[in-house]
Amino acid sequence: MEDLPASRIDAYLRRIGAGWPGSASAAALRDLHLRHLRTVPFESLSIHLGEEIVLEADALLDKLLTGGRGGFCYELNGAFALLLGALGYRVELLQARVYAAGGGQGVPYDHLALRVESEDGRPWLVDVGFGDHSHFPLALDERGEQPDPGGVFRIAVADGPEGDLDVLQDGAAQYRLETRPRILPDFVTGAWWHSTSPVSGFTRKPVCSMLTEGGRTTLSDRVLTVTTAGKRTERPLADDAEVLAAYRDHFGIDLPRVPVPLHPRP
Repeated sequence: MEDLPASRIDAYLRRIGAGWPGSASAAALRDLHLRHLRTVPFESLSIHLGEEIVLEADALLDKLLTGGRGGFCYELNGAFALLLGALGYRVELLQARVYAAGGGQGVPYDHLALRVESEDGRPWLVDVGFGDHSHFPLALDERGEQPDPGGVFRIAVADGPEGDLDVLQDGAAQYRLETRPRILPDFVTGAWWHSTSPVSGFTRKPVCSMLTEGGRTTLSDRVLTVTTAGKRTERPLADDAEVLAAYRDHFGIDLPRVPVPLHPRP
């Protein structure tokens, strides 16, 4: 894991509204995780703006800290890993394959998640790049149910290769996690496929989504959905000006133009 200068750590902590934690504790990890989800959006806008996705430390940090942007799993968890490592946590990058609606799994390096060890030696599954998922880290060494504001989660030993784990949310398998540590360049092919293939769901339409204190706000192409206290409202946006205003007002993202779907499908 690369060392970060103090100025980068300060800027990252400011971005998520956090102070320097006193130690690499599990409690501090929970706080950082939730703050990240509420301040840095999950978004696929680069794919639809013709921007290159670069999985290198400086590029990831520049996008989040200088550009005021978010990203998808490779970028969000990749950047968060840098911050956590700089704060004294032991961090490993793990690859996962996401379960489709029919039960099949996605391509290799379909998803990037993190194994983070707190100062007491306990391992945690940290994932700020999977959209509507757990609000807090999940205990990797726990096989029972783990209640969370995002649902009831369980990490189960998977059928198949030894050491693989299935991550379930409300009884439904979300992704299969390999426990062998990886490095960021390993995920380049997966990121390229998801950002270019007509088969990838990410190329269908731009999506920007962020957890809020009362629920979640999502802009999917030109439809703004706001969920607050269990009440969901959906509103089509009339023109480009409204779309750009929604990115700015709800997600803090100031775009020069509206993203255009790369591979639109009906």
